[in-house]
Amino acid sequence: MNDFSIRPLKSTAKHVYFVLTLALVLAVISASAGGAISIPISHLPRLLFGTVSPEEELISRVLVDIRVPRVLFSCLNGAALAVTGATMQALFRNPLAEPGLVGISSGAALGAVLAIVLTSGSFLLTSTAAFVGSLAATMLAYQMGKRFHGVSGLLLSGIAINTVAGSTIGLLTTVADDNQLRDLTFWNMGSLAGGSWKILALLSPPVIVLMIFLCCQWRVMNGLLLGEREAGHLGFQLATVRKRLIVCTALIIGPLVATTGGIGFVGLVVPHLVRMVLGANHRYLLSACAIVGALLLTLADWLARLLINPAELPIGLVTSLIGGPFFFWMLTRVRTNKA
Repeated sequence: MNDFSIRPLKSTAKHVYFVLTLALVLAVISASAGGAISIPISHLPRLLFGTVSPEEELISRVLVDIRVPRVLFSCLNGAALAVTGATMQALFRNPLAEPGLVGISSGAALGAVLAIVLTSGSFLLTSTAAFVGSLAATMLAYQMGKRFHGVSGLLLSGIAINTVAGSTIGLLTTVADDNQLRDLTFWNMGSLAGGSWKILALLSPPVIVLMIFLCCQWRVMNGLLLGEREAGHLGFQLATVRKRLIVCTALIIGPLVATTGGIGFVGLVVPHLVRMVLGANHRYLLSACAIVGALLLTLADWLARLLINPAELPIGLVTSLIGGPFFFWMLTRVRTNKA
């Protein structure tokens, strides 16, 4: 069975979209109500839009200033990770591809760690450093990859960048002081606690615009699934396409990694789940990945806040616990199908 076969969209696809959207709305409502301070769902409309009594002022502030922006931030991150993961899988024709494959995530992580260890570690400096790191890694991978035919050069460059970045991060960790080491530890495990209205206002417009742009590239991605030679015969300029898709992915991933830290498996797992239902036609796959990615990360963050309430688990641990078994199942499924 070929995971990248393009099947016609089934007549039930509209119902699938409806169910996914409804599930996302329910997840957003439930995650907004659940946490260290439990809020009855029936009270949400009044706390958000109505008149609040003095006794409910604290609960209202928790909901409006902390809970809702964090949930919306989880939706943004989940959608971005899933869409960029699907893009990388189409670009490399590899079901195991994700932004980390060509060093984009590692470059962003290295930039953020450098900012934490060598500077004051403010959000502005960390975000800027992660953004610069992601672009530098992307351009290095692209320049080195041009020396080889096809995508093999990009893959080899990505392996080298990931190795160097990981080693450098380890070196910086050994020289960090106690406060920096604590920040690095929690940052590496991932967290959505930094989500706020200010962060959403800063990151949402460019990330959403870039995701829409990627979704509009579905024809190119469908052509790549047929093979590089076939895509070239269809009139696509592959060198330009690779550069456009990878740079766009870097522009999305860099600032998000700086804010959330390492959140794995979303970009790997979600495209597979959607492809099992809707097939590999990117006209429908990319938009569905955005919904499922937002749904998965919202549920994972909600679970992270509930499991050891009033404390919370790092979101990266939760996604790894979910994604790891799925990855093993996927490998078993592929081996069975080939047999």
